[in-house]
Amino acid sequence: MEKPIISWLGTGVMGEPMAGHLLKAGYDLRLFTRTRGKAEKLLKMGAQWADSPGEAAEASDVVFSMLGYPEEVEEVMLGEKGVRDSLKEGGVVVDMTTSSPDLAIRIAHEMEKKNSFALDAPVSGGDVGANNASLAIMCGGHRPAFDQVLSILEILGNRIEWFGEAGSGQRVKMANQILIASTMVGTVESLLYAQRSSLDLNRVIDLIGQGAAGCWSLNQLGPRMVRGDWAPGFYIKHFIKDMGIAMEDAKRMGLDLKGLELALSFYELAKKENYLEDGTQALFKVLAKMNP
Repeated sequence: MEKPIISWLGTGVMGEPMAGHLLKAGYDLRLFTRTRGKAEKLLKMGAQWADSPGEAAEASDVVFSMLGYPEEVEEVMLGEKGVRDSLKEGGVVVDMTTSSPDLAIRIAHEMEKKNSFALDAPVSGGDVGANNASLAIMCGGHRPAFDQVLSILEILGNRIEWFGEAGSGQRVKMANQILIASTMVGTVESLLYAQRSSLDLNRVIDLIGQGAAGCWSLNQLGPRMVRGDWAPGFYIKHFIKDMGIAMEDAKRMGLDLKGLELALSFYELAKKENYLEDGTQALFKVLAKMNP
């Protein structure tokens, strides 16, 4: 059986290495991103350029998107020269952006009207997971479509699960982000305390990271904080967006999540300090400034 033709929309910190894995696996890849310069590496690897999301989608069997914000997803999927109006019958859309569950449901309904299918498939694992093809991928949407693209998803991640109808994948990701939000606060408070105690932070991370306090935020982002590396594996601006989506969806369910609210308040301070383009580990700088 021939490999499906794939389109990839979005080549940021996560999207570029993910698309690169598909090219290395021998897939024919059509590519669109808002800034062509960010696609040059993939184009040199053999990807074909398209001038719009619709042009990318029209000859494709599967369309992946990895974007920053729900409004960008809505535009490329449902807007003028978008995927909906160009994807062939029976085609599958896989949106890997962390986005709104309601938007995921709407996209799925719109694709069904065109006799095609949509999956919401956000990921966890950051730039490390994207580069190492070790992402956790949480999926919602049409089950036969999930089964159809599973072998492709397995090139990108090592833990992939389908959770139910459209929007389910996004809600699992919201659960993930809610947990990380508070975990990050604990991580930076722990390391700031250790720093002010004149302890060797690398040794602290190595030890407590193997015990009950061990977590991804500590073990992956802690060393970056120690060496002052604020480069984004996951942007603060995107995490603020995610927490806002989670807060909105929680309120719709009648949930009052105080821990998430507290974490969001710290990240809003990061915004005021102009750290939006930094990685989430820059929360350490925020708390340090709060405790001169």
